[in-house]
Amino acid sequence: MRRSEIFAIGLILISFLLGIYLYPQLPERIASHWNTQGKVDGYMSKFWGLFLLPFILIPVFLLFVLIPRIDPLKVNITKFRNYFDGFMVLLMLFLFYIYLLTIFWNLGRRFNLAAMMAPALGILFYYCGVLIKNAKRNWFIGIRTPWTLSSDIVWDKTHKIGEKLFKVAGVLAFLGIIFQHYAFWLAIIPVILAALYPIVYSYFEYQKEMRGQVS
Repeated sequence: MRRSEIFAIGLILISFLLGIYLYPQLPERIASHWNTQGKVDGYMSKFWGLFLLPFILIPVFLLFVLIPRIDPLKVNITKFRNYFDGFMVLLMLFLFYIYLLTIFWNLGRRFNLAAMMAPALGILFYYCGVLIKNAKRNWFIGIRTPWTLSSDIVWDKTHKIGEKLFKVAGVLAFLGIIFQHYAFWLAIIPVILAALYPIVYSYFEYQKEMRGQVS
């Protein structure tokens, strides 16, 4: 078993143990959703408020374990496996961080949720850029369009663009720490653009490659 997998299993166990330990101390209704202004607009029962996210961590972990084993291009995943494992650990930590914020809020601590989420989103988006830069052609990780999956050249060009865009999105998300009223938009709009632009870019790059082969 890889170290990243051992870490992920440990994190899942910690989240369940934390929920069990804190169960008697928390209210019957758990604040579970906040709007863009940082105000609570959704609640859950105590059980699901405390254990939904730990349960979600399990299939997330299993998916990351499964992908390198079932991908038809699994040999390519081995070429960037360390970055793949790093992303799994980071995503699990990100979800666990959200879990901790939820617990602290429901224990009576008050903070600006957008400002607290900004650095976590910034790190996650920036690392997406790192992962995209190093990802080789596969069916699960990266910017997977019909055009990138059909050409290594288009894959590489698209992922170079995607790397830069996701890193920029990560930096902009960090600015939410300073500009707290705009934190939600500083995180959401750049990452949406970072995800959409490479899709369009890959189409046009593929068309250019096809025209070059014909000529």
